Amino acid sequence: MKKDDLSKLRELTIPELQQKAREAKEELFNLRFQLRTGHLSDFSRVRAVRRAYARIVTVVSEKRIAEATHGAA
Repeated sequence: MKKDDLSKLRELTIPELQQKAREAKEELFNLRFQLRTGHLSDFSRVRAVRRAYARIVTVVSEKRIAEATHGAA
């Protein structure tokens, strides 16, 4: 994920980020299922989706901390 992508994530609201997190988690589940059944051809996708999910969750945490300290940020 590039810096530009991270700044786009930071522009989203918390509900939008939570929706993206759910989608990433679902994709990660499907990729892991494909991996276990032997149908996954691009193994690096698992790592990329896992990291994307972590970034989304991190941005949500940053926004919640900012709201707690500064009010509605």
